[in-house]
Amino acid sequence: MKQSNGLKLAIVTWFVALFCGFAQSGEGTIQGTITDDYGIYVPGASVSITSLSKGAITNQDGKFTLVNVPEGSYTILVKYLGFADTKVSATVTAGQTTSVEVVLNSQDVELEEVEVIGFGLAGQARALNTQKNNTNITNVVSTEQIGKFPDSNIGDAVKRIPGITMQVDQGEARNIIIRGLAPQLNSVTLNGSRIPSAEGDNRNVQMDLIPSDMIQTIEVNKAVTPDMDGDALGGSVNLITRSAPQKFRLAATVGSGMNFITDKPIVNGSFLVGDRTKNGKFGWMVAASYNDNDFGSDNIEAEWSDEFEYNNGDEDNLESVDVNPYNSTFELRTYLVERVRRSFSANFDYKFNDNNTIFFKSMYNWRDDRENRYRVEYEILDGEDIGPNDFTVENGNLTSFLAESKRQTKGGINNNRNKNRRLEDQRMQNYTLGGNHLFGSVKFDWMASYAKASEERLNERYIEFESEFLVARTIDSEFPRYKAVYDDDLALGNFEFGELTEENQYTEEDDLNVFANFELPANLFGQGEGTFKFGTRGRFKNKNRNNGFIEYSPLSGMETMADVTTKDYSDPNFLAGSQYQAGYFATAEYLGGLNLNDTDLFEGEDLPDEYLTANFDVTENVYAGYVMADQKLSSKLNVLFGVRVESTHIESTGNSIIFDEDGDYAGTEVLKGSSSYTNILPGLHFKLNASENTVLRFAWTNTLARPNYVDLVPFLEENREDEELILGNPDLDPARSMNFDFMAEHYYKSVGVISGGVFFKNISDFTYTFVTENDEGYEVYQPLNGDNAVVYGAEVSFQRQLDFLPGFAKNFGIYLNYTYLESDAKGIRNEDGDERGDLSLPGSAPNMFNASLSYSDKKFSARLSGNFSDAYLDELGGNDFEDRYYDQQFFLDFNVNYAINKNLSVYADIHNITNQPLRYYQGVSSRTMQLEYYERRLNFGVKYNIF
Repeated sequence: MKQSNGLKLAIVTWFVALFCGFAQSGEGTIQGTITDDYGIYVPGASVSITSLSKGAITNQDGKFTLVNVPEGSYTILVKYLGFADTKVSATVTAGQTTSVEVVLNSQDVELEEVEVIGFGLAGQARALNTQKNNTNITNVVSTEQIGKFPDSNIGDAVKRIPGITMQVDQGEARNIIIRGLAPQLNSVTLNGSRIPSAEGDNRNVQMDLIPSDMIQTIEVNKAVTPDMDGDALGGSVNLITRSAPQKFRLAATVGSGMNFITDKPIVNGSFLVGDRTKNGKFGWMVAASYNDNDFGSDNIEAEWSDEFEYNNGDEDNLESVDVNPYNSTFELRTYLVERVRRSFSANFDYKFNDNNTIFFKSMYNWRDDRENRYRVEYEILDGEDIGPNDFTVENGNLTSFLAESKRQTKGGINNNRNKNRRLEDQRMQNYTLGGNHLFGSVKFDWMASYAKASEERLNERYIEFESEFLVARTIDSEFPRYKAVYDDDLALGNFEFGELTEENQYTEEDDLNVFANFELPANLFGQGEGTFKFGTRGRFKNKNRNNGFIEYSPLSGMETMADVTTKDYSDPNFLAGSQYQAGYFATAEYLGGLNLNDTDLFEGEDLPDEYLTANFDVTENVYAGYVMADQKLSSKLNVLFGVRVESTHIESTGNSIIFDEDGDYAGTEVLKGSSSYTNILPGLHFKLNASENTVLRFAWTNTLARPNYVDLVPFLEENREDEELILGNPDLDPARSMNFDFMAEHYYKSVGVISGGVFFKNISDFTYTFVTENDEGYEVYQPLNGDNAVVYGAEVSFQRQLDFLPGFAKNFGIYLNYTYLESDAKGIRNEDGDERGDLSLPGSAPNMFNASLSYSDKKFSARLSGNFSDAYLDELGGNDFEDRYYDQQFFLDFNVNYAINKNLSVYADIHNITNQPLRYYQGVSSRTMQLEYYERRLNFGVKYNIF
């Protein structure tokens, strides 16, 4: 008992000494803020007292703290890439905090005869200084750099970063792939807190939901440290919002544009305004952004088969025919889309004194996605419905056969919100309260945040008419096509009523996040000042989906398409080729105007088997703690090491449909699942400052990726028409990865960098979809854990203003980066249960390349930008014939800007000059699964800034 009491007393004494020792030590603290002469914070600046070998790096708000400084007068040295060294004086009094304000003059630069501001390099300087002085391997992009590219959303902006490629939706970059790892294996945070996902079946963050002009800095952490969340197997993207400025700032943008696919205008605008009180204690920043984009896409789709059977006349006797691979389905789609984005942000901070500051940050993103889709679908009839005279084979190619054709209109109710379109209402909101405090020599920061993402789709309607007739199939597998053999078969009266449905869908994810960090000086190796840091985090998440589905039967009329209002949606300029003509469909106005609640006209039937298995509820609680030390081993070598522990607890609820003997809905069985696991994640980072501007980094880290929510839910979905079973798996383990990274960087004083590095990831328990066939002949789909995968590659990057060239040539700048990647996945089984070989990990593009050439002087700037991503395996099928690939893509953009004066400028951007389509293929590159074109887009407008 005495020993226990003695231990308690020792611990209490240590903490008292820790927090109170500062006042008794004859030492003080220096705190400061560094800005440029426009009042914009300067992050990543190196601050030091050379006479004491003490130093610090400014954070995103340009702030730094030097603790345990002996009483006396000192000269503080500030080093910042692109600017001349700056010195300021400070006098330290024991037990007091001395405040220092440093302003870097844009005229004092490390360039001859030119200005950083004149070249527009101030933003690039901020990003590269932060990247240079970080201990871990990162890529940093500032808001000014984002503005140099024609990128309206964060997804399009991050695709410019080395090692990153994006998956697009309707031509806009949505899902992020880091170093070849799928979107669900990466994390996206807002000011350090996870952003919830508005999508129902995965953890993907919709990057196109967030406007780029609402973000101050993008940090891509490719080697995470122990104080970061561990669920970042590929990497972590941290989006940092704008903070209150040091002095009044006002900026606004007003623009328009044109979508060439629809010839409809674009409307966009944004503003931000902020200031700080005269005493400097209270600061505020308010920003808003608006974008209305009315566009569309032209699409064809196909699925391929290598088996063909027909009925030879004997009962239940199907005969096989050897044929070359053919597309068993074909679809032609015309999309008309309007996306309206609204984003709001309000950020405040209050400085009680030099040692205590609290802040509040908020962001609200709201996107309305309205869509009409006109789809004609062809599918070969089942073998038992095809006789020996119902098909033709020529030279092994199936050229004609009986097919079912469906003409479907997708829309929504006619009201003020849907406007006869399917409305997808997506919202993401985040509210954060936090503080930064200094107790003696101990830094303490804390934060509590609430975030919510939701997706609501109300009164989504479909009407479909169908027919059967003989079709001819083209042999061109890159541009597949079905065509009616007899034109009379396309008469509207031949298409009989198929179905009329209305759906309601709602998905939401709530995320409560709290953390606290303590940091104190520590000199573990006797080589100068270092830090010891520890902290804890709790993340409490709930995700649920609640869908509904009603099928309506008209009580009179509507027997064929001839009985409804139709329109010919054919387009001679269809982007996949003029040979593709959509034809007639029920109009969206007709569909939206139907009064489905009128029981004299329609009989509605709720169909639980269409939606209940998609409904779920998942609760996920994560408790984490870490310790880490950041220490000097010599004057040039630094080490950061530590360990993070994360404990995860998951409870999930799903549904299974019960059918009676006739195959009709008979009830629902509620299924429950749970899992718990703990991950220990050590990390080690070395940083060697080989010279003042050359940095070498090495990292050994351990990360994880939790399975998608829909994969964890215990559900069973039976599709009797397609003979498919889809199951969840609550026993899935998280994917784990051991990572090794090496990076060498050399920074140019004229604001540039050349870098190269290699990386290796050893991944275990990754998730894939296993496809097999059960005894009843059903295809069964279930997520399982694979055994092991390795991902390795190399990155090189170069960006520099060519200021060393003579004359006007010095106004040119180059931005280049290239990533090479290889992967090998093991433990994946085919439909027969045999292990497949020579498989890459889905999502791993072997080659990624960014390039831009810019020209900039004091008034005018222009930039031509290219972005290339190689083809890669996207989704595994039951065998290599069924595997789906995401094809290579190359985007080319151009933008210009002219400064009328220091506050006012005009700009113009043109996107997707190459008219790059989205393309998937099946098995081999010649077999198109999806081909979707978006055309070019033009933006132009005016920007106004008051600093």
